[in-house]
Amino acid sequence: MTRFPREALRYAAVSLVSLAIDVTMLAFLVQVLKWGNLAAAATSFLTGACVAYALSVRFVFTQHRLSNRRAEFAGFVAIGTLGLALNVGVIYLCLRFLGLQILTAKAVAAGFSFSCNFLARRQILFVPAPLPPMMP
Repeated sequence: MTRFPREALRYAAVSLVSLAIDVTMLAFLVQVLKWGNLAAAATSFLTGACVAYALSVRFVFTQHRLSNRRAEFAGFVAIGTLGLALNVGVIYLCLRFLGLQILTAKAVAAGFSFSCNFLARRQILFVPAPLPPMMP
């Protein structure tokens, strides 16, 4: 199996673990602690993103564009923040215009977030570092 499908499958497994944590936290915040839907969705999404980074660098990606792991984590979170905006936006649209329940809306949003985050993270962060230019 080539690198792209292997990474995609492993990232899917990591995402499922992260999503399970995300959804469990979302349900707890909304149903038990009575948080608002969007605040709970943002909080649970960010928790899932931290889990996703830790598992991604351990089990999914073998190549790293950046040698500085703090900078890599910052990039991972930055991409995740865009994913968060997409996630919350899709949840909002599903709640407001489709009348879906919060967990159903979360499932729809998760599909969008998964695809965008995997492709962006893989293409921006987890590719070989560019070679320095050749001197003439």
